Amino acid sequence: MLAILAGSVFPLYWSLVVSSQTSDAVTAVPPVLIPGGHLFDNIARVFATTAFAKALLNSFIVSGSITISVVFFSTLAGFAFAKLRFRGRRGLLALAVATSMVPHQLGIIPLYLLMARLGWTDQLAAVIVPGLVTAFGVFFMTQYLGRAIPDELLEAGRIDGCSTFKLYWHVVLPIARPAAAVLGLFTFMQAWNDFFWPLVVLQENATVQVALSSLAAGYTTDYTLTLTGTLLATLPILVIFMVLGRQIVGGIMQGAIKG
Repeated sequence: MLAILAGSVFPLYWSLVVSSQTSDAVTAVPPVLIPGGHLFDNIARVFATTAFAKALLNSFIVSGSITISVVFFSTLAGFAFAKLRFRGRRGLLALAVATSMVPHQLGIIPLYLLMARLGWTDQLAAVIVPGLVTAFGVFFMTQYLGRAIPDELLEAGRIDGCSTFKLYWHVVLPIARPAAAVLGLFTFMQAWNDFFWPLVVLQENATVQVALSSLAAGYTTDYTLTLTGTLLATLPILVIFMVLGRQIVGGIMQGAIKG
């Protein structure tokens, strides 16, 4: 466990070390393993070299909007597929899962043409709207809610006068909180790290991954500058994991106790 932890933490620590040194530290022999005193200078260079503050804000808007939407619609659809009985339920679920088998790259050209026709190129809506709901999220929540919610609990809610949406809001959402935390974390990470589609559809309104690519562009790569930007782009992911970590661990423990 200690070896795995060290292997996982070392790249982040190495980014911190290089970010706090001058450019000569990258090729130094023996390698520098202790942080230096140039971190804030390098951070200032990152924000001066590219519109990194705007890119961070854009990524927060895109990732936050997509995460909230995916969690909401996935739990709503998962509740419908898992606990409501209607004609075509299995076929619709199979169709939703089948869409995840199509490579994302195959839809780039028609999706870009659609965004251009809507006038959304270089707007954050072009990145947000296609990711508002995912097949993985729907399937994941369907599987979780099908096992986590007893039918008797829903029947008791209906006897008390709850409508379907009230059952979803007051019964399903509290039970789905651990799974929603896991789905939210995965969705935020995927949206935050997305590079290809924002690179295609955004020009001036770049996200953080596109801004990082501009830091690494040029005849020679300034690794100190690039790793400083990478460190800044990694911190929000760590914060989100710290916020949702308790829910994730709580869901694992709940499942272990239930088993």
